[in-house]
Order: sequence, then structure tokens, then C-alpha cells
Amino acid sequence: MTHSATERTAVLVVGGGVTGLSLALLLAQQGVRPILVERHPSTAIMPKARAFNPRTLEIYRALGLEGEIRRHTSLLADFPEMIGAETLTGTERFRLDLLAHVRPPEGVSPTDWALIDQDDLERILRAHAERYGADVRFGAELISLDQDADGVRATVRDQQAEYVIQADYLVAADGHRAGVRHKLGIGADEAVELGHAMHFVFDADLSGVVGDRRFLLAYLDQPTPGTVLAPLQQAGRWMLGVPYQPEHGEEFTEERCAELVRQATGVPELEVTVVPMVPGWTQKASSVRIGGWVAQQYRSGRTFFAGDAAHVVPPSGSYGANTGIADAHNLAWKLAAVIKGQAGEPLLDSYADERRPVARTTLRVALELLEQRHAGSAEDIQKIDDITMIFGYRYGASAAVLTEDTDLGCEVEDPRVPSGRPGLRAPHVWLQRDGRRISTLDLFARDFTLLTGPAGAEWAAAGIAAAKEFDVDLRLLRAGEQEGALLRAYGIAADGAVLIRPDGFIAWRAGRAGDEVRSVLAAVLARGSGVGHADRGKGFLV
Repeated sequence: MTHSATERTAVLVVGGGVTGLSLALLLAQQGVRPILVERHPSTAIMPKARAFNPRTLEIYRALGLEGEIRRHTSLLADFPEMIGAETLTGTERFRLDLLAHVRPPEGVSPTDWALIDQDDLERILRAHAERYGADVRFGAELISLDQDADGVRATVRDQQAEYVIQADYLVAADGHRAGVRHKLGIGADEAVELGHAMHFVFDADLSGVVGDRRFLLAYLDQPTPGTVLAPLQQAGRWMLGVPYQPEHGEEFTEERCAELVRQATGVPELEVTVVPMVPGWTQKASSVRIGGWVAQQYRSGRTFFAGDAAHVVPPSGSYGANTGIADAHNLAWKLAAVIKGQAGEPLLDSYADERRPVARTTLRVALELLEQRHAGSAEDIQKIDDITMIFGYRYGASAAVLTEDTDLGCEVEDPRVPSGRPGLRAPHVWLQRDGRRISTLDLFARDFTLLTGPAGAEWAAAGIAAAKEFDVDLRLLRAGEQEGALLRAYGIAADGAVLIRPDGFIAWRAGRAGDEVRSVLAAVLARGSGVGHADRGKGFLV
């Protein structure tokens, strides 16, 4: 690819993992065509994350990707169990269905978990991001950056040349090493260092040991507590993670790795072949830090941090990648609204206000879950309410949420009993529209939505006028006379109304006259009193 001396883009995304690619796709669907640079030559080769929760699938479902993701379900989807034992041949401490106690109950979500390897998911995201116009560049590394009040100037190097990209905003989704964040001198809080683990891949016939057990993950006490064993998609291929102390100068030769496998499995004479984690690599073992932290800031000037660049949590609970995707979902519509002139710059501050507290809570829960998996029983593990963590976290007062007085101090809510309060994910309710069954969540893909009761004509008229003035798309959703379940889930009367943001979170719930919609939309878009755009108004969708 030939580059001009300086290229220009509204958003430069640094990092082509699942968070960066999700952000690029979400921006492109909002009409903003970002440039994404990733230093590696391709998307992930190893699976990394393997379970994506129903909230993540709701996001992809609204983008029209759920069917394709389901078609690429991992070959290991039929192996949902998790076990804990001394060794693979020893007495089990627990065995449970990995997803049984975290599947959403009827009425909470229109979808379910997806067991898809991250490398497969990233290929899907990349293809769709490019289809919508995102400029995705693998093998392109950020070398340096400078920023001022007007934008970010980034120097990028690929195999052909070094060139400059001038961007209005930069989003660093460059992983747990957080290179961009460290360059900007921003540290992390709440750091928890649990140690290090050495991971390696091996081939061995464990069929006689495994028997009819169907597990996706095994927590073992040998060769040392905290050891993790996982099957890979290729038959007879496994990955072992063993805690170790780097300061002791331990060497992980092929012979030692093979012996660690024998100790973990409890089969002293097992034939083991250690293989490279990536085809062509000579390195056969890779060190990983176990622990977590949350960045002190989620924004520095015109640069934002997302995914593992903003927070790292232990691998328990499958929170890491899913939390990063939620970051992208929160940030994308806000960047698009500001770039398109629909919203004021202060709206972007709400990204940190909303997402950083979620990361702190997620870290705490993931640490508790990790402790229970290594030392507890199945009952201990199931005490952690994943359903509430997945669906029920709440954004507090921010530029994009107009909270109610009774909401103050609330961190999470049980999504099984939705209240419809501002700051919470909009509840899922099945609807019949045009002869087909759809979820309310399917309507919250990229636009604001004003939901009104059957007597909400005044709200609808005010919403249409406000949408034209502020140049935003607004979907009108009116509850029918027989749709009492919809009104109850959102906590409104027949003459009430609720404003739902493009990311599917409730921004505001009605309390007074219909013409209040204008001031609410102005506040959520950080427009103050607002400057009219009636001549350019996009109007409304029904």
C-alpha cells in the first residue's frame, strides 16, 4: 500500500484484537470510517478467549452477526464442563457445566453464550469492519504520537515505509502491555499481582485418562496449585498453564514441560510432545502475568483506552474480552455523535465515568471467582451471580445518563426483575411487529429510541421535533394497549416515556410533560441549550 506524507482520519484505532476490531466495526456502522493499525501480521492465531457472554452476543446480534458467529461455534462447544482435582487421574473436587449456572433465564435475553474461539471471532469482525468501510491495516505499528487540542499526530511503520496519520481522536486498544497508555505516562490503580504462569502446548493421547468426561477447563493442584489444563480444537492437542516464580530462574525446557504434563495428568509414563504455540516459532513456552488492574484514567486529551489497555482481569469468568467489547460499544456511538457534530465534546467524558467503575467491580468479582475455582467447591463457584454481572451493572450519573434520585449509590441490579431505571441496560421484552417476533434489544443498534406508552402521543411529537433540531436519528417505539409486560419492564405508565441510547442503555425516564424530551436530548448529547439544525434534520424512524 502506498501512503501519502500525511493521512487524515476521524478516529485512529491502535490494536487489532477483539476490542479494536469491534470498535472499528461499530464506528463504521455509525458512518465514521476509522483507520485501524495492528503491529502483528494477522488476527489472533491462538484462541485466547473462548466463551462470549450473552450481553456480547446481544451487541453482535443487533449488528446482524449472531447467525454467522453461531455457524463458527468451536468444535469444543460440546465440552462445556469444568473440573477441579488434584490431578487429571485423581479424585475430583468439583465438576460442573461451565455455562449451566450462567445461562440467562427465560425473559432476560433473546440470546445465549457463544463458544467461539477468539481467533475465529476476530476474522468475522475484521471482514465486516472492512465491508462497512473501516481501513484495517495489519503489519502496521505505531511508532510515536503527539497530541494537542486539535487532534493526534501518529507515526506508523509498515513493511514498506514510515508515514504519519493525523486523527481527530485515537483509541488505544493495544492490549495488556498498554504501550500507548504508558507513553502518555498514565499508570494503573487497584493492581493485584497473583504471580506468573508459564503456558505451553503439547500433544498427548489422554483418551484413557479423560474417559467420557467432557471438560473445557480443568483446575489442577499438581504440579502446583493453580495449574490449568485445556483441550484445543485439534484432537490430542492440549495447553497447560503452570504457576511459577520468574525470580527463581526456572527453565522450561521441552523435557521439563513434558514432566510437568505427567505430574498434572497423574500418568508418569505418558508420551508427550511439546509443540510451538504458533507455527514456525522456535519458542515453545510463553509467560503470562496473572492478576489485574484498572487504568488511572480512561482518557488523556484526545486519546482513549479500551479493552486490556484500560483494565486487566484474571481469566476466570470470561470477563476480559467481554468487558473490552462493552467498552467499544459504549465509546463508539459517543465518538460518532461528536464527530458528526450531533453532540458536544463533554459527552466523551462519560466514557470513563461509566466504564471505569464497571471495570473495578468486574476485577473484584473475577478475583473472587478465581479463588473459588482453585480452592472451593461447585457450590462456592455458583454463589457468584454472573447473570447480574453480565446484564445488571449500572452506569451512574454522567453526561449521558440522567439518573433518578433513588438510583444514587446503586452498583448493580438483578436483571431478572428489571426496573427500567436510567443507567441500566434496557430490558429485553419479546414484541410482535409486522407479523414477526423480535426483541426490544434488536431495535437498539445505532440510533436513539424513544419508547412511549399507548397514550404517549405528546412524547412522540416532542421526540420528532427534538430529533430534527439536533440532527439525530430517533426511533419511535410505542407500546400497544396489550403490551403491559413492556410497560412494566421499563417502569412507565400508559402516558410515560423512556429514552434509550444507541448502545441500548436507558438514558432517562419520563416524569413530566412531553416537551421535556428536547431538554433531555440536549443534556444527553452534552449540547447545553443546543443549536438548532432543523434544516438538516434526519428526523425519525418508526
